[in-house]
Amino acid sequence: MTEFVWRLPSRGDGRRADPGLRGRGGFGPSAPPRETTDVRPGRFGPFDDLAQIVDAAELNGFDGVLAPYDPLGEESWIVAAAALRATRYTRVTVEFQPAFGTPVYAAKISATLQRHSAGRLNWRLAVDTDDAEARTRGDRVTGDERYDRAAEFLTVARGVWNENEVGAAGFVGTGFDYAGRHYDVIDGGFRGILSGLAFPAVHLSGTSSAALALSAAHGDVHLFAEQPDGIAAVVTELGERAAAESRRVRVGLELPIIARETEAEAWARVHRQWDELDRPGTAADHALGDGRWAGFDAFGYDRRIGLVGSYEQVAQQLSAYQAAGVQTFVLSGHPTIEEIHRAGEHLLFLADPAGRTLTTAQELTA
Repeated sequence: MTEFVWRLPSRGDGRRADPGLRGRGGFGPSAPPRETTDVRPGRFGPFDDLAQIVDAAELNGFDGVLAPYDPLGEESWIVAAAALRATRYTRVTVEFQPAFGTPVYAAKISATLQRHSAGRLNWRLAVDTDDAEARTRGDRVTGDERYDRAAEFLTVARGVWNENEVGAAGFVGTGFDYAGRHYDVIDGGFRGILSGLAFPAVHLSGTSSAALALSAAHGDVHLFAEQPDGIAAVVTELGERAAAESRRVRVGLELPIIARETEAEAWARVHRQWDELDRPGTAADHALGDGRWAGFDAFGYDRRIGLVGSYEQVAQQLSAYQAAGVQTFVLSGHPTIEEIHRAGEHLLFLADPAGRTLTTAQELTA
């Protein structure tokens, strides 16, 4: 079954094209002062908007949500924990960079989250971060060495994790030792309530040789960003590298979307947003064909290329990606809660009819 995940906003949300003007969630410009007859403090706080988005994703049938790493936004671990607490079925992917802490500490946090969520946590490592941003965190590791550290990070995290239950024995580990360039562990290993849990599925990304090698050896899902000439070549390379490791890695694709009842309505939305930014040229200059549009980064999206069109057209393109081997989609759109409802009600069952359309027997017993 194809997996559909929604990317949560990390730095506010709203309808405006300029991300800096999106005021939902406590970000963006301050609200203008206004007179009110009710002077009681409001009960709707900044996190309530995110909570509604998470609820909407689960109610509309999305398989998961992604809490992205954003050095200027909400802390992804906190967002992920809250999302797990607020849902029953949705898988939650927390994105973080390996310098966040030791792999043992990250594994312990995750073990607790797995216990309290019935095993619904995924990891996504943000390995190739901006050099200047890394220095603000005190991280001096650069270049491909980041991927070497990430490999050690995942090796240690898996090493101390025990998916089979191990009885508690005070501070005694389970005999895991590791001596690497970045981490050293002596007699590591979880016992008691921290054992007997499923290790989080590991999501990775990137197209460099180092990124693909890391995913082939350690990843469960590899997420690509769409490219003007497609991703077929890098998907093939990933498959070859994974086969050499006697592994298989699920292929994912990140796509912003603007889908409406008609193609004209979808493109009208794009043009309105483009005109709001007063940018040179026209939105049409960035059309790539097949409903692909390479201007989403102008609207503050993390990815440049996404899909624009009617629900049927976007679903057809998603189906074409599925036929090419994509099994996981990470979708995004602004304003988030409205776009989740649109996608859930009008798009998902068209893109994945076998997995999301009830049979007659299922309808009779629903």
